[in-house]
Formats: sequence, C-alpha cells, structure tokens
Amino acid sequence: MPAISHAHILIVDDEPDIRGLLRDVLEDEGYRVSDAPDAEAARLLVAQQAPDAVLLDIWMPGEDGLSLLRGWAEAGRRRGGLAFPVVMMSGHGTVDTAVEATKLGAYDFIEKPITLAKLLITLQRALEASRLRADNAALRRQAQPVRPAGDSTPMQALREKLERLAGHDSAVLLRGEPGTEKEALARWLHSLGPRRDQPFIAVVPGAIASGQAAATLFGAEDASGVRPGLLEQAQGGTLFLDEVAELDAELQQRLSSVIERGQLLRVGGQQPVDLNVRVVAATAQDLEAARAQGRFRDELYFQLNVVPLEVPPLRERRADLAELLAQYAAHFARRDGLSPRRFGAAAQSRLQRHDWPGNLRELRNLVQRLTLLGSDEVTVPEVDAMLDGRAVAPVAAAEDAVAIDFSLPLREAREQFERLYLSRRLDEAGGSVGKLAKMTGMERTHLYRKLRDLGVENRSGGRDD
Repeated sequence: MPAISHAHILIVDDEPDIRGLLRDVLEDEGYRVSDAPDAEAARLLVAQQAPDAVLLDIWMPGEDGLSLLRGWAEAGRRRGGLAFPVVMMSGHGTVDTAVEATKLGAYDFIEKPITLAKLLITLQRALEASRLRADNAALRRQAQPVRPAGDSTPMQALREKLERLAGHDSAVLLRGEPGTEKEALARWLHSLGPRRDQPFIAVVPGAIASGQAAATLFGAEDASGVRPGLLEQAQGGTLFLDEVAELDAELQQRLSSVIERGQLLRVGGQQPVDLNVRVVAATAQDLEAARAQGRFRDELYFQLNVVPLEVPPLRERRADLAELLAQYAAHFARRDGLSPRRFGAAAQSRLQRHDWPGNLRELRNLVQRLTLLGSDEVTVPEVDAMLDGRAVAPVAAAEDAVAIDFSLPLREAREQFERLYLSRRLDEAGGSVGKLAKMTGMERTHLYRKLRDLGVENRSGGRDD
C-alpha cells in the first residue's frame, strides 16, 4: 500500500454534489481520488485498479451500497477478508443497517450530513488498520530465512554464487534432487537482496487445482470484484516457482508472456497490471529433456534459466552431516521442549554410509523421530532401525574391522575409510590434533582441513598440543 497521504480513495455516491465536495477535500489532503455514481461504475473502477479504501453510500438508485459491499465481501472471503477497507455513509441509517454493514466487513459507519473532521480521522484509521493487516500477513508469509548450513566445498561454492546474485534481479533456476530444500535457498537469496522487505511468495503448481490454476496464479476479475493472484501478491518481491516443470502448456505460455512484458492480465480482466517481481524457479526434473519432448516451452526455459545453479544432494556433501545433525537436533529439541540428542562417532559413521535418497528432507525426518523416541546419545541400533535395517556388511569379521560400503565409487569409499581411520586415531591421541599429526605423518594444517572436510568430530575438545 502506498503512503497514507497518497492513498487511492474511491467515492461511491449517487449525489454529484457530495462526490465533488469529498473529492475536493480529499485531494487537498493529498489523496488520489476516483468516484462512481452507482454500483456498476464502482465495480468497473475496482476491476481496473483496486483502491486503498472506499467511501460507500448505502442508499443509491438501483443496487444499494449494502448489496455492493456484500459482493465484495463474498469475493474477499476466499482470501480472508475485504481487499480494502470500506467506510459506509448514509443520511437515513439505522442501527440495524450499521450492524449489517459491520458484519459484512465495513470498517465504520458515518452519518450524513458528514462531519469532514470525523471523516478524515475515520479514513486515516481505516488505512492504518489495513496497512497493519497487510504487514502482518506479509510477516506470516515470510519464513525466517536461515543461512544454508555446511562448509563442504559444494556448499561453500553455492553460497558464494547466491551471495553474488543477491543484489541483481536476474532469474535463477535451482536444479537439484527432491528434498534438497531449494525453497530455503531461494528464501535466503531473497533475504540478502534489496527486495528483502517485500513479499516472498512460493508457488507449487502441482498443489493447485487444475480448474483454478490460472485464476490462482494470475488473479481474476468479475462482477463481484478483483481477486489478485499469487503473482500479483509477490509485487515488488520474489516469486518462487517450485517444480516449474509441472506447469501445464497454457500456464507456461501465460507465464512466459508475463515475464516478457512485465505485465499480467487477470482472468476475465480487460486492463493489464504492471508487475515487478524477481523470479526464482526450481526443478528436480530434466528441463532439457522436457523441451526436447515438447513438454516445456523453449521461451520459458530461457527466461527462467538465466542463471542455473546446481544444488548438491546430501551424498555429495557428506562432510556437512555433523553440522546438519547438530542443527536439526537442536531445532527439534527446542521446538518440542525436549533435550537435544547427541550423535557420536559411531552413529555418525553409520549415517555417513547411508545413500540419503530423500536428501535433507529424509535427514530432518530421521532426526525428528530420534528426538521424539529417545534420549541421550543416539546408538547405531537406533539408526539401523530408523533406516529400516539397511546395515552395511563389514570388510571382515575381525573385532577391529571397519564397515565399508563396496557399492560406493572409489572416491567416496576412500573418504569413508579416512573418516573412520582419523576418528579412531584422534580418540587414541586423546583429542590432540598435534599428536594425531605425528601419529599419521600428516602436516598439521593439511590435517585440520582434512578433519573439517570429512566432518570428523573431536569428542575430546580439540586440543592443539
């Protein structure tokens, strides 16, 4: 909503003298003013541009003000209330009329002849209340963005790219497997840029009923008023399109036109609406293959794929597992009022050998269940039970043998062995990295980097002697 002193006010009254008087007064106060002599003209004006507030006469020839208000209220019920505050005016009002108007959502009721001082105060309060509701709604829509966790090489590179892109409006396409929390990355990108104080609207095409998809995305206009769509609700901010490949052909075409022109046309609308949003899209599908098969439009692909970013799966950033486990354990313990559980070396080693097909979503689910169903340190049998008993066969039956997953690529198998080896030798060194360096014949700086990259936890405090 614009500044209150520049807000757009619609006057609906069948008496020209009253419309003229109110227009002069409001324009002198700095408001932008439109006026309509009847309900039909008022609907047309609202469809063209929704006002910030309406002054509505009750008794008018043809359709009266209460009927017009009822239609706006019906349209607003789908989104939780009237799209703008309405102040009713009447020279023949009764208590029953005022009560009915209030039930329909009117902000206040003013009797004629109108006291201009009271009108201005009432209008200002209505605008302030409307702005407060809009601000609260925006806060509810915007989840608190969190810096993406992990210091593995893939995550460091991804964060650096997002930070560089934050100050620009270029479209970004996040490509990665399901469960890699691409929306959280988009929210963090939004929080770093100049649009941070504007809305972040997430759109999940697959969750929208097919018959209502166009109206939900682009908005609609009809006799009962204007219903802004999700794109319009993102005005000035960021629009996040999750799994964009699920948009059908018609919506792809309409979205491409909106991005190209910077304008949208609501369903049933006649006048285009200027749109200023940053688009961040995400997909787990192969859009190039979808293009080749004719399932995804070329023009939309190139509009969204200005800056493609690959989001690594969890199996490619195993060095982040220790930090992620601690983060999720603290989160669920705090949220559910429980003690956080500790993941020791044995449990972490077992989790390192898991493939994580569900990525971060699977990890969050596992930590949540472990937090709810146990206490103290997490054991390997607990982890095995949570992973449906998918244990890995050991290399040998010897007591000191380590478990290696032979199905892994050589690089990952080597990392797995190094992680287990260094964890055990670090325990033998009493947590002293200096002693560990001598025992392993490794240079200390290189050893520190290796321990960090592998996610090896120093359970003895990390001494450097």
